[in-house]
Amino acid sequence: MTTAVVVGSGPNGLAAATVLARAGVEVTVVEASAYLGGGARSVASPVDGLLQDHCAAVHPMAPGSAYFQSLDLEAMGVEWAYAPYDAAHPLDDGDAGLLSTSVEATAAGLGRDGRRWAAMFGPSSRVFDKLAPGIMAPMLRAPRHPLLLARFGLVAGPPPTLVGKAFRTERARALFMGVAAHAIQPLGQPLVTGIGAGIITAGHAVGWPVIKGGTGRFTEASIAMLRGMGVRFETGQRITRLHQLPRHDIVMLDVHPHIAAGILAGHQPIRSRRAFRGFKPGPAAFKVDLAVDGGIPWRNPEVARAGTVHLGGTAAEIVAAEREIGAGRMPERPFVLVGQQYVADSARANGSVAPVYAYAHVPNGYPGDATEQVIAQIERFAPGVRDRIVAVRSRSTAEAEVENANFVGGDILTGAKSPVQFLLGPRISAQPYDTGVRGVYLCSAATPPGPGIHGMGGFNAANRALRLA
Repeated sequence: MTTAVVVGSGPNGLAAATVLARAGVEVTVVEASAYLGGGARSVASPVDGLLQDHCAAVHPMAPGSAYFQSLDLEAMGVEWAYAPYDAAHPLDDGDAGLLSTSVEATAAGLGRDGRRWAAMFGPSSRVFDKLAPGIMAPMLRAPRHPLLLARFGLVAGPPPTLVGKAFRTERARALFMGVAAHAIQPLGQPLVTGIGAGIITAGHAVGWPVIKGGTGRFTEASIAMLRGMGVRFETGQRITRLHQLPRHDIVMLDVHPHIAAGILAGHQPIRSRRAFRGFKPGPAAFKVDLAVDGGIPWRNPEVARAGTVHLGGTAAEIVAAEREIGAGRMPERPFVLVGQQYVADSARANGSVAPVYAYAHVPNGYPGDATEQVIAQIERFAPGVRDRIVAVRSRSTAEAEVENANFVGGDILTGAKSPVQFLLGPRISAQPYDTGVRGVYLCSAATPPGPGIHGMGGFNAANRALRLA
C-alpha cells in the first residue's frame, strides 16, 4: 500500500490527508504542537462561557473551493452562519460603507459609486463557480476560462491605490481599501489587489460566513472524519529532518518554506533550497481578544450588524498605515480588523457579554504591545467602548510564532503576499508544490492560492502527488 506522511495539521495538511486517504493511501499526520488544526482552532475567550476563534475566523473563500465542495458538511455537522452584513467600514463622521452578499444591496448603499462597484465585481461574482477553479490554482498554467480570468484580472491586477481611484466617494474608496488591506502589504504594488478582489467577488457569490460553534468545529469534524478513514495523528512531534519520518512514499509539508528547507537539508537541490530559505515573511498581526458587555457601541448602528469591521479611516490613511508597517515602522493608528462573529453565531456570546476578535497590522517581529492602539481605534468609531470592556487578552508577534512556527515574526499569512510570492509561492515554477525532492510536496499557505481554511494548497498538492505516485 502507498504510504504518506503529512507534516502539519493546519487546514491544508488536513485537506491533503483527506485527498490521499480517499485514494486509498495510508496516511499519518504529524503535528509539532500539542493541538491539531494550526490556526483553524477555537479557544476560550478571556471570560468563561464565550467562544473565540484562534486565527482563522471568517471564510469567504471556503464555500466555493473545490475541497469544501467535495465534503459532506451536513454529515460532518458543520454549518455556515451569516451576519446581515459581511463587512463594514466606519468613517469618523458616522458614515459607513457596508458590504453585503448581494451586489445590488452593496451598490445601493454606495450612492453614486454603486453602479461602478456593481460593474467591477458583479460580473465575476455571477460566474464565481467557473472563476474559482482558476483563481484557486497555480497561475502558470493555461486557465480553463481565460476570458473570465482576464476580466477578473482587470480589477485584481492593478495596485489597490489605482483601483481605488475609480470611486468618487470616500465611503466606497474606504470600503474597497479596507478589504484590499487583507493582503497586509503596501497597497501601491501591482497584483496586491488580488486578495481583496478575490474575497469581494467570493463574498458577493457565497458571502463571508463563519462556522457555527467556531472555526474549530470544522477542524474537529475533519479530524473525526479522517480517523474514521484510518488516518493516524501524532502530536508533539517536531520534525526537523526527513529521516525522522516513518516509512513513506509521499510527504506533504504543511509548513513554512524555511522549515521545509531545514527538513529537506541534504536532499533539496541548491536552487530550490535557496528559494525556500529566501522566502520573505510579511508584516504581522497583533491580536487582541475582548469581552464586551453589550457589544461594541458603534457610532453608526448599522456597523453592529456586520460580521467583520475594518478600522482604518479613509483610504489614504489605510494606504499610509500599510506603507509604514511594510517599511518596518509602527504607525500611530494601525489598520485594525474587528471580528464580530457572534452577530452571525449568537451562541458564542454569554448573555449580554460578547466575544470580540481584533488584530492590528504591525511590522514583522514587532516587539511592542499594540493593545492600547487596537482599543483606541475601536473607541475612535465606537465612543464609550472602553467602559464596556470586561476582559482583555493579547497575543504578541513573538507569542504567535511560539504557538505556530509557520507564523514567522507574527506573520499569520505564512509569507509576504507580495506580487511574486502571492502568485508563485517560494519557487518560480509552474509546479509551486514541488520541493525539488522526489515524492515531497509543500502544501502550506505559502503556496497558491494562499491563506484561509479553503484547503486548496493541500488539495492541489495532494492531487499532484497522486498523479506522480
